[in-house]
Amino acid sequence: MQALLYVAHGSRVKEGNEEAIRFIESVKPYFDVEIQEHCFLELAEPSIIKGIEQCISKGAKSIVVIPILLLSANHRKVDIPSEIEKAKMSYPSVTFTIGEPLGVHEKLIQSLHRRALEQGPVTPRKTDILLVGRGSSDQSVQRDLGQIAELLQQTYDYAKVDTCFLYGNGPSFDEKLMTICNSKNRVLIIPYLLFTGLLKLSIQKKVAQQGFSEQVVLCGCLGYDENVRQVLIERIKESLSSNVRSD
Repeated sequence: MQALLYVAHGSRVKEGNEEAIRFIESVKPYFDVEIQEHCFLELAEPSIIKGIEQCISKGAKSIVVIPILLLSANHRKVDIPSEIEKAKMSYPSVTFTIGEPLGVHEKLIQSLHRRALEQGPVTPRKTDILLVGRGSSDQSVQRDLGQIAELLQQTYDYAKVDTCFLYGNGPSFDEKLMTICNSKNRVLIIPYLLFTGLLKLSIQKKVAQQGFSEQVVLCGCLGYDENVRQVLIERIKESLSSNVRSD
């Protein structure tokens, strides 16, 4: 029997985990798969192993693991596969397929533009965008967010779209905060995050401490909007198709 196991990141903030669960529940009806469970990568329960156990207890013989992650970094490349390898030792007769993260997609570019428009009328050629990523030691994260920034700038003709990160490699958010006040354009800061959590609260706090004028505006996170849902559905379909071909 086929199962889908959705893997959200997890947060110390209860609201963030509840957002993830509501989002997952909104996706389940799109798939005619009887067993659909959720779990968290870290900071919340159930864990990946417990999520796998729940699937198997309901009769799953094949589990497609769906990472609800923005970009492919260590969580997708190392952490999730490590947990799957542990599960294989306990359940050698069960097959596992790991899907891909949301990645670079035109619908996500549209959503970033919408986050900007939520702050009122925008004159793109007089507007700079600063995308704030979670960050990673994996350099592919810098590359992918850089590609997203380039597509956002080209598609909507913004004056400048720059990137920074809360931790890991690449330019830091703290560094960028010190320089954006020198811009002659309006600056919109968009956290490239999915959910409410401590990282989002940290961004809000640091922006508030700078005491920027109205020229610098903090926008909402990318969030779990309809475009994100459609991209996830697309990734799940790809994973299910791949799983069928490999059987």
